[in-house]
Amino acid sequence: MVEFGKALSVVETPIPGLVVFELPVHGDARGWFKENWQREKMTALGLPDFGPVQNNISFNDTAGTTRGIHAEPWDKWVSVATGRIFGAWVDLREGPTFGAVFTTELDPSRAIFVPRGVGNSYQTLEPDTAYTYLVNDHWSPDASYSFLNLADETVAIDWPIPLADVQISPKDLAHPRLADVTPIAPKKVLVLGAGGQLGLALRAELGDAPHIEYATRAEIDLATDDLRTARRWRDYDTIINAAAYTAVDAAETVEGRRVAWASNVTAVTSLAAIAAESGITLVHVSSDYVFDGTSPGAYSEDAPLCPLGVYGQTKAAGDAVVGALPRHYIIRTSWVIGEGGNFVRTMASLAERGVDPKVVDDQVGRLTFTTDIARAIRHLLSSRAPYGTYNVTGAGDPASWADISRAVFALTGHDPQRVTGVSTEEYYATAAGPVAPRPRNSVLDLSKIEATGWRVPVASVSLAEYLAG
Repeated sequence: MVEFGKALSVVETPIPGLVVFELPVHGDARGWFKENWQREKMTALGLPDFGPVQNNISFNDTAGTTRGIHAEPWDKWVSVATGRIFGAWVDLREGPTFGAVFTTELDPSRAIFVPRGVGNSYQTLEPDTAYTYLVNDHWSPDASYSFLNLADETVAIDWPIPLADVQISPKDLAHPRLADVTPIAPKKVLVLGAGGQLGLALRAELGDAPHIEYATRAEIDLATDDLRTARRWRDYDTIINAAAYTAVDAAETVEGRRVAWASNVTAVTSLAAIAAESGITLVHVSSDYVFDGTSPGAYSEDAPLCPLGVYGQTKAAGDAVVGALPRHYIIRTSWVIGEGGNFVRTMASLAERGVDPKVVDDQVGRLTFTTDIARAIRHLLSSRAPYGTYNVTGAGDPASWADISRAVFALTGHDPQRVTGVSTEEYYATAAGPVAPRPRNSVLDLSKIEATGWRVPVASVSLAEYLAG
């Protein structure tokens, strides 16, 4: 008997992500009506915006028809149209809740959201029972599935109608016991630009778990026409794009401008299209060069973009593309230092070789180390921080490039007074080729990422640790 008049509400279960919804059903002498799936109302109550692409119906003639236990690599929304079912769900995902069980009855006034990797099974309690399920992926022979025997003694499901008395397919009868089940692995994380300085830091931070993949440009070319078929993208949860064109001066040349737009805009647009189509979170790394540097204070995440040069223009365009995605993190950073040749190592080498450099003293900002960017990305993903743009730099007092050079000299045991500060115009007066305009103020406000619980490392401390290491 359908229960009328319930308010839309949520019932949590012991299995993470498995959620029962009580549905309002409106009825009279003619029959009844319900909103079976209503995106706005249900996401407001915590239902993931899971993006269904297919609607299936299972009709069962007799009471006792039993199906399962099947775990698929997609999410599903299960609801009853007519009749009544007993449902049993077993967590078959890798992790601490593997083997956890939840059972309940479903009728037209109750539905359930089943997350990817949770095994589901249903036993009809009335004849002529029909239930529907919305899924957010299409069936594929290349997808990974797991199955559990309905009679497994470990999970010990208390079936209302004994399994000996019901109809079960031979295939379901042959499924393995829990000890022999292959767990569903987490969705994959793909790091692009794995050979660059940020890519190397991400590899050190994220490690080599089976579900984390790293790819260089040689392994995945974002400009190729078959990018959409290069992977089964529905198996991915996150793409971290650590690849970019960063030669700011070369971007002012004809060839450099072409490559900068291809790498920083066209390639990012291709990634964004894949992310939108497959429900993937896209992590995109941005730059202080999207600003003109004329602000008297630190730039917040929502400050108007106003790039000066070609590189900054391409980064701003990439930000606009990624910012339109429902699931995105834009990591805006500045003055990045990582493995390989960089400003800090150059200053340390000059100090050691007895060279007294002239260094720009009218550009102000904070250093950001790639190890800290990698940690911040991991923090945002693991804490499920709200999607959006986050400034990520070192903390502490802003400094000029000349100030940082003097700090490097001092930390390596040399006289910091050997560094002479000069203006940007003086420094580049004898440059042989095009010079990109630089923002004079590259200080980014860090309060937004601090509010997520991220402890921002102090740039001067990170510099000392970098040189000591």
